[in-house]
Amino acid sequence: MKASLKASQPNTRASRVIDVQQLLDEQPVGRFQILVLMMCMFIVTLDGLDTVMMGFIAPALSSAWAIPRDALGPVMSGGLLGLAFGALCAGPLADRFGRKTVMTIAVLFFGVWSVGSAFAGNITELTVLRFLTGLGLGASMPNAATLMAEYAPQRCRALMVTTVFCGFTLGAAGGGFVSAWLIAAHGWHSVLILGGVLPVLYVPLMIKWLPESARYLSLKETRRARLVGVLNRIQRGMADAATRFVSQETPQRERSPVRLILSRDYVFGTVMLWICYFAGLLTVYLLGSWLPTLIRGAGFTLEQAAIVGALFQAGGTIGSLAIGWLMDRVNPHGALGATVFVGGVFAWYMGLPGHGIVGISVLAFGMGYCMNGSNTGFCALAAGSYPTRMRATGTSWMLGIGRFGGIAGAMLGASMLHANWGFGEVLTALAVPAAVGAAAVLLKGARHRGPVLRVKAVSH
Repeated sequence: MKASLKASQPNTRASRVIDVQQLLDEQPVGRFQILVLMMCMFIVTLDGLDTVMMGFIAPALSSAWAIPRDALGPVMSGGLLGLAFGALCAGPLADRFGRKTVMTIAVLFFGVWSVGSAFAGNITELTVLRFLTGLGLGASMPNAATLMAEYAPQRCRALMVTTVFCGFTLGAAGGGFVSAWLIAAHGWHSVLILGGVLPVLYVPLMIKWLPESARYLSLKETRRARLVGVLNRIQRGMADAATRFVSQETPQRERSPVRLILSRDYVFGTVMLWICYFAGLLTVYLLGSWLPTLIRGAGFTLEQAAIVGALFQAGGTIGSLAIGWLMDRVNPHGALGATVFVGGVFAWYMGLPGHGIVGISVLAFGMGYCMNGSNTGFCALAAGSYPTRMRATGTSWMLGIGRFGGIAGAMLGASMLHANWGFGEVLTALAVPAAVGAAAVLLKGARHRGPVLRVKAVSH
């Protein structure tokens, strides 16, 4: 009889045997999994709110400090660099100390420094404070994805992870409406204070209600008591002190998780994930930063440019959910590779002359669906490409490397405009990173035609 099924039998003198991974994969999605999803999604929503708020307060800030808007460039770059380094640091820490522990500290960290940012007196102070805020933001998001992936059943894992990441768009969109009201009523400081107070208030709820990853706890016998407690939250009476736990993951000697993701068995897939996510964020950040400007420069009105930009973001939200659903039902590498490629085709076609505002709006929605949606899909793919002992590191390092692609995209867009590139030239050029990203994910899939993870049952 399957090990996970033995956990549901009546208690007998013989100790029960639970395969934690198999148990979680076979569990129906119930209140416990929904709780994890909603709590992780709210963390990503806070990330979305805080990450984009500098863009919302920039006009008011530049007016209050009597500086040109481009003087805020270091502040924006400082936040993005913090996001990158936060992600790179968070994964190894989470694989050692736990997803919940690192994520809780990260949320508190970015909340405190966001409040501190409200009291900055000059550009240098604000740049440093936004870098520190970015460290916490960069550390929290990949661990939210990892924790959700480790509680979601395999049959719907990609959909649940991509649903968590929809919180970023909700936070970014909601931040726009809230910022407009707060700035008018209380000034630019109030937006940063709100972005810091909310995560600080959320930390006690995380401590009380958010569970540590059961897969992470199952890796060491010293975490047995905590594991029993978590499993009994899923189903009362599931485990006790006599329960014997087994794992499908091949045991390995203690090694740095960074060395593990770059070891012979994983280095090719790791590098391909870095390439496709770097290329994906380069494209998305370039479009997110400059698409309305490009549309305006092509002769359309300011209102039309704003609509096109909004449709690009809306397409990403719908694409995230649709691609997550598709990845759970077909080959995930093939689904992502095809989606990224189609996004490149949309960009190339959008760059051709002769489109009216309706055509451009449809193509912008399609690009958002493919490009934003596939980037969320890459997070789900990364979470499923590594075993538990290195999953947080593999996911967070992909996000960290990708952040540098986002920085490069924003800078590349500025350079293109400075060089007087036209609307059609910029859009056509975006087909290149899309092709590179599609090739990378398809090559990874070709290398791993079978199961990505080799498994072997062992007991604790």
